[in-house]
Amino acid sequence: MPAEQQDGVGGAGLRRGLKGTVSRGRLDGMGGASDKRSSREFVAAIQVGDVCSGIVAEVSRRGVAVTLDGFAARPLGFVGPLDLSWRNFSAAAVEVGDRITAEVTAVDQEHGRAWLSTAATENAELWEFLKALRAGEALSGHIASIERFGVFVALDDGPDHPVFPGVGFITIPELSWRWFEAVSDVVQVGQRVTCEFLQFDTTNGEARLSLRAMRPDPFQRFADGAAVGQKLRGRVTKLVPFGVFVQVDNDIEGLVHLHELAWTPVEAPEQVVQVGDEITVVVTEIDRERRRVAFSRRQASTALK
Repeated sequence: MPAEQQDGVGGAGLRRGLKGTVSRGRLDGMGGASDKRSSREFVAAIQVGDVCSGIVAEVSRRGVAVTLDGFAARPLGFVGPLDLSWRNFSAAAVEVGDRITAEVTAVDQEHGRAWLSTAATENAELWEFLKALRAGEALSGHIASIERFGVFVALDDGPDHPVFPGVGFITIPELSWRWFEAVSDVVQVGQRVTCEFLQFDTTNGEARLSLRAMRPDPFQRFADGAAVGQKLRGRVTKLVPFGVFVQVDNDIEGLVHLHELAWTPVEAPEQVVQVGDEITVVVTEIDRERRRVAFSRRQASTALK
């Protein structure tokens, strides 16, 4: 689905969602002149947020082509496979000849085409609720289900989801700033949470949320107080072929590259340190954008080892 669809919904049809009713004269005018007007002229009258009707002209793996009411020459509406339904994730949900009602999510005036969503009209109340949310808004609810790919949140406000246990969804990276082994280390089913709304996932009909955004980023706090060249004490937490990770704060781990472990060449990190060792390191790089910090053990001492 094109990115521009995230901003709203619409189409040339019998009504215009919650915005108002499209005039019958406008529609009659479209129909009477459909054989004379070009597809561009017809589509130019369509707006994102309109609700339109038409006949399914073609069904394929790429989606569904729709002959819109008022323009019989060729299909101008297109429903992508991910915009068909939140209940039935298959093009088999419709057949050629079916009459459908859908909401326009984007208009391609250059090619004379309107992108549609039948999921929007199938779940009109939920679609309107999700569409009205704004990035950065705080939403509250309780953890409804914990899955290996993330966490569903049943929101206090808004309708239920037709398929999933909650309208809100938190991906694994958005749960916490800290590294964790299991989701249950961060949240439990039934726990109340307040999250930041990130975006409307039109594919699944979800409110993508962030739990960690409601808490200060420990890395930025660390970056504000640290500087390149500063010496820190830390504990070795992990050995990898290319170096070791050292924890210098409760939430901050950085990499000491293999060549920064000692002044003499090191082939494997275990030749120099072991997990659990307390060592002194020097900050060599702070990357705020990627939230990474690099250390050097050898620079912590001027003596050759």
